[in-house]
Amino acid sequence: MIATVSLAVIPILWISFFVYWAVAARDAKTTRWREPAQRRWLHGLPLLLAAILIVAPNPDWGFLVEHYIPVNGFTALLGTLIVAFGLGYAVWARRHLGRDWSGTITLKEDHTLVRSGPYERVRHPIYTGLLLGFAGTAIAVGEWRSLIATALFTLGMLIRCHVEEQKMRETFPEYDDYRRHSWALIPYIY
Repeated sequence: MIATVSLAVIPILWISFFVYWAVAARDAKTTRWREPAQRRWLHGLPLLLAAILIVAPNPDWGFLVEHYIPVNGFTALLGTLIVAFGLGYAVWARRHLGRDWSGTITLKEDHTLVRSGPYERVRHPIYTGLLLGFAGTAIAVGEWRSLIATALFTLGMLIRCHVEEQKMRETFPEYDDYRRHSWALIPYIY
């Protein structure tokens, strides 16, 4: 029963998150610079493959739909809680970033370097929250495809972080100091 409810709640959490994201995007500042579309594919392709793997309804993909962990009430509830925490963390980071936020790697007019709130210790807390969301989904679903999707998503986020960090270093002289006193995605790890 807990597993069934949890597995039904996770899509609702993700859909709610994306609806909020779409509504909040309308209040962003004017874009001054945007990452070229051809470069977006470097991180976009792993993210797209991750999304396909994780949302495909009842695929017949052989071992990819076999379980790497058993799905039971504990794993489903744990995964759901991690998804909720991760997406909540991403929303907090998005709200804290304010009008400087963008769904793509951009620089806004009068862009500021935010180093407070969730950005105090982690430079990319939105990505961290999304990674937690994917990891929680992988735990709750328990299939190899969800674990592989999380790995692909992580790869896409690492590439995206690298691109974003380069632009931030070019734009903000104080960014190197910020890097020395914070983690990119995961505290104490990276």
